[in-house]
Amino acid sequence: MNVEIAPVVERRLGALPASAEFLRRLDVAGIIDELCPVREVAHLTHGQVIEVLIANRLSAPAPLVRVGDWAREWAVEEVFGAEPNLLNDDRIARALDAIAPELERIVGTVGASAITVFGIDVSRLHWDMTSMSLHGAHESQQEGFPQVKYGHPKDRRADLKQIQAGIAISAEGGIPVFHRAYDGGAGEVSQVVGAMTALRELAAPRDFLMIGDSKLISYPNLLALGEAGVKFIAPAPAAKVPDGLYAALDLDRARPVDCTARRDAGKPPAQRGRYRVLEDTQTLTGPRKRDPQVTVRRILVHSSVNAAAQQAARTRRLDRAGDELDKLQSACGGRHYATAEKVTARIGVITKKRRIGSCLVTTVGTNENGRPTLAWHFNQDVLAAEAAVDGWYALLTTLDADEADAAEVLIRYKGQPVIERRYSDFKGPLAVAPVFLHHNRRIAALITVICLALLVFCLIERQVRRALGGEQTMRGLCPDNRAVRPTGRMILYHLDGLRMRPGTATDPPTILITRAVQAHLLELLGIDETRPRWLDT
Repeated sequence: MNVEIAPVVERRLGALPASAEFLRRLDVAGIIDELCPVREVAHLTHGQVIEVLIANRLSAPAPLVRVGDWAREWAVEEVFGAEPNLLNDDRIARALDAIAPELERIVGTVGASAITVFGIDVSRLHWDMTSMSLHGAHESQQEGFPQVKYGHPKDRRADLKQIQAGIAISAEGGIPVFHRAYDGGAGEVSQVVGAMTALRELAAPRDFLMIGDSKLISYPNLLALGEAGVKFIAPAPAAKVPDGLYAALDLDRARPVDCTARRDAGKPPAQRGRYRVLEDTQTLTGPRKRDPQVTVRRILVHSSVNAAAQQAARTRRLDRAGDELDKLQSACGGRHYATAEKVTARIGVITKKRRIGSCLVTTVGTNENGRPTLAWHFNQDVLAAEAAVDGWYALLTTLDADEADAAEVLIRYKGQPVIERRYSDFKGPLAVAPVFLHHNRRIAALITVICLALLVFCLIERQVRRALGGEQTMRGLCPDNRAVRPTGRMILYHLDGLRMRPGTATDPPTILITRAVQAHLLELLGIDETRPRWLDT
């Protein structure tokens, strides 16, 4: 008698085990289910659905209408206990609607859990905001949630409405411990105080240093930060730097800073970027005469890398403008530039496009035949004055000198680019934009889902690096097998190839590993491929 054996169906596993492990340690489902309970007859809790959505963002971000299809292809049921057929559009929408009114408490509780469970140092937090463009009219919006509006989009899609999000990143490990959604038209300057208040509660009872961009600097913000006892570091906005300040600085008097950027670590010392600092104070005044003055330390920083980049950009700009002006000069009196008015109009276009209005000197006249002529040159005194300020910028801080000297203030601020890298992750592998949801209530909830996915993403990266120890580098991540620091993107890329063979009545589920680097990453993450963790739950 022939017995037909059913084929073993493998499922994609990818980073699902790692996502599930870190979500379990954060207790995301438990926190959400406590704040947003469901009826006892429900097949899935809201916490389970949100955890699956977070795993989806980390494994294969796609429009929400395809989550059920994704779950059927991946081992979602085996890892999260969520039957794919239950993850339909309606169930996902109900979960987003349920968590929307509780986002503040969910974010704060999960952030506190991350700080406690993973021992995240929040003594220094970097704060910034970004925007996400949205498709659709969004004419009817629910009050009490961030409003979709036109604003100043970071992606320059001025034709689309947007929503904004602010994220606070720890200096240690670059972990996003807090986030909040904002109206699309909200000004970044006016959000600082609310963010500072939330971060102070999150970090309590510890004091923390708030590091932001130039939007942090305003008179009301500095008053509020001072009253709350929160120290800060932020670059001075260009409008608050007195004219001629940088040009009057003596670079020889500036003190060298022992600081090497990571990008320069492998270069010979002579080729590395160098920093120098000077220090003075700056006083900001309120709109009324009776408003108290606020005086802060001002650290004047010179970066050789910035100076070289600014000089190179100016040279390119002048060269291109010079070529265009030479062509215009040759074309004067021709068919396209037959009059002085047309020549002048073209000069205006070149001046605006190449941003040379401050240094360009032109003379438009006519020759003996009545045809227009053009003479031009760049004012060398103006160019020399511009070159004198290359590489300089100012940092404002309320840190006392005994807490951090000028060099230490710069070193602490240099961690601010980490937030830009996290926004790159936010909009890259987690595929946050564009957003197609039509209800602003659900958009706010989806932003929290994506930010929690970013939290897990960063914790996975941190875990692997810490497990490596020492230089925190490993081989096998790049095609040339050189040793590199693993990033979250690299880790998810290599884990993506993992597959799972479902268990039977006699055999447990098995993780199928095809490359040595996958086994190494699982070991670093503390996941035993011979016995998947979900068997113990």
